[in-house]
Amino acid sequence: MFNEWFGFIFVLVNFTIFLAMYRLFGRTGLFVWVGISTILANLQVVKTIEIFGLTATLGNTMYGTAFLATDLLNERYGKAAAKKAVWLGFFTLLMMTIIMQMVLLFEPGSSDFAQGPMEDLFTLLPRIAIGSLAAYLISQFADVYIFSFLQKKFPKDSQFWIRNNGSTMISQLLDTFVFTTIAFLGAFPPEVWLQIFFSTYALKWIVAVIDTPFGYLAKRFPE
Repeated sequence: MFNEWFGFIFVLVNFTIFLAMYRLFGRTGLFVWVGISTILANLQVVKTIEIFGLTATLGNTMYGTAFLATDLLNERYGKAAAKKAVWLGFFTLLMMTIIMQMVLLFEPGSSDFAQGPMEDLFTLLPRIAIGSLAAYLISQFADVYIFSFLQKKFPKDSQFWIRNNGSTMISQLLDTFVFTTIAFLGAFPPEVWLQIFFSTYALKWIVAVIDTPFGYLAKRFPE
């Protein structure tokens, strides 16, 4: 049960730091967070864990905070700000992928100890990055437009949970399908891929529900 209860603590810590970032740095903090969370989520996703009897990848919580950041930008600063954050996250991930592939090409020194572990981590990155870049653009822009649509249908402050959860849960479904198909289909047996797909989306769904009160807290911060 360690992964289950520690995972809950992990979610709370991630969203608490997210709130601190927004409280201290405002809109700039949200833009920076999108870039940071995109990189960290794609590093974490390499690691698979067993949770609730299912095989799942890490990165779901950090990725969930990126969706909350774009939703808050959309809510408080408009669609243009949210779209700018999406492109920021995209180019941050693209930059990391290109630079780290070049880093691996340097010949290590005789006393170097990092080349092997870095190869283990970043050699997998191109396929994961391609899947993540495609999934990121599709799902994040879907989230922006769905949120804007729901904002017109459910404009009240008390209905933020509908806008936030509705846009995130639909866009996360797209994200999970596109990413797991490109990154893992063929790399794992089909039954493992299906398990990763369903378990990953289930975890993202749970994170989306948990992030709602944090979204309401963030909305109380001065702009």
